[in-house]
Amino acid sequence: MSAGPRPGRAGNAAKSVTEASLTGGPAGTAPQPAYLVRGDDASLVGQHMHDLLGILAGEYDAAMVVEEHGGSGGDELDVGMVVDALTTPPFLADRRIVVLRDAGRLAAADAARLVACLDDPLPGVTLVLVAGGGTIPAALVKATERHGTVVDTAVGTGRARTQWLVDRLHDAPVKLDARAGARLGEHLGGDVSRVRGLLDALAAAYGEGASIDLEKLEPFLGEAGSVAPWDLSDAVDAGDTAGALEALRRLFGAGAYHPLQVLAILHRHFQAMLRLDGSGVTTPDEAASRLGMRSSYPAKKALEQGRRLGPAGISRAITLLADADLDVRGRSALPAETVLEVLVGRLSRLGAAREASARRPPAAASRRRS
Repeated sequence: MSAGPRPGRAGNAAKSVTEASLTGGPAGTAPQPAYLVRGDDASLVGQHMHDLLGILAGEYDAAMVVEEHGGSGGDELDVGMVVDALTTPPFLADRRIVVLRDAGRLAAADAARLVACLDDPLPGVTLVLVAGGGTIPAALVKATERHGTVVDTAVGTGRARTQWLVDRLHDAPVKLDARAGARLGEHLGGDVSRVRGLLDALAAAYGEGASIDLEKLEPFLGEAGSVAPWDLSDAVDAGDTAGALEALRRLFGAGAYHPLQVLAILHRHFQAMLRLDGSGVTTPDEAASRLGMRSSYPAKKALEQGRRLGPAGISRAITLLADADLDVRGRSALPAETVLEVLVGRLSRLGAAREASARRPPAAASRRRS
């Protein structure tokens, strides 16, 4: 192994972290004593860790200055070795990066030992905590905030997720036009961890700085990503059968949802309407209070859709759900996925039929009855 410095490798596609944001200064600023990388997507946490270690290693080979602990599943976490690494001066280099994976496995007493090291840090030694394995003791998180940086990889939902994608595309090694960018976001759905790899693949194929349109993008998209559960219920409410079936298939595919999980999503959705029906509730806030929801937005959707369906429509939906539940549990010989497709089709047509009935002119409705 060479002891000489060599360029760090942090990746060049849609960087998650920058040297200035991590060291608190311009390029070349010494690393801080502590970092915590956390988030709800293990792939994104891994990508951020790759960037962070490349930046912290600087000109040195990571194998020379990075020391890893934890992250081996059921093996016992030896905090004593971590403390030894944090209290031993660097050798053959001006820095040592001590990585502790699955930091959520730490007991409070072990976390206190690490806090003591951070409160009196050794020059040139940096502790990098990687979330996982449970909840990291609060005292250690606070100590990291005092002495270093917390990198939160969470993308968020709705507008936050859209803005996250816009930022990544802005910094990408290739330039996607508006149609290609919209198609990428729609196709990947919740699988945002695939963005970097896909952008790298496009750069490798067409060259850095290339302009990417829809035709160039399509061959690289692969399997459609997962979607949020409410994408399914929103499409059902809108009477969009095709959209609802597409959301269902993506939940089964990339989302890896079990049919019973999907049934539970739909049951909660229509059960909320059932609880509000005939309750006298008239406002979204009242609906949220009755349903025990912290946000009035989903309560408002349940209230409005319940009004559109009416008691008969809600009753029919509950009956369809009950029949599908029995079929999924073995009453029917059909595959569970097929049972759910039939259910979603019927539920979405139920909403569409109510919308059509509400729009039908009175004279036309009278002629149909005669």
